Amino acid sequence: VQLVESGGGLVQPGGSLRLSCAASGLTFEGYDMSWYRQAPGNERELVAQISRIGSTRYADSVKGRFTISRDNAKNTVYLQMNSLKPEDTAVYYCNAKFFQTRYWGQGTQVTVSS
Repeated sequence: VQLVESGGGLVQPGGSLRLSCAASGLTFEGYDMSWYRQAPGNERELVAQISRIGSTRYADSVKGRFTISRDNAKNTVYLQMNSLKPEDTAVYYCNAKFFQTRYWGQGTQVTVSS
């Protein structure tokens, strides 16, 4: 199983980025997909989740700014991030979950700074 994130980078406050996570080696449509993030000195935290049936949930800190979506035909999950803030700076990780089985990507750095 491989989860490969892309789309991170440096962006100014108020800007936007779209992260992608391409999955292979699993039955993608059967997995709940999530984005987590971890800033230096902090624990990894859930940012957004989309279930295999398309229901979504978000951390309070990103509600109204971030949108998670999935394309089962492309085995890909996305995170559209708008109105970015410096406190969104972190490494963002893709996660695939099927009951007790979890897979992680290698992470992509997002830095929000002027």
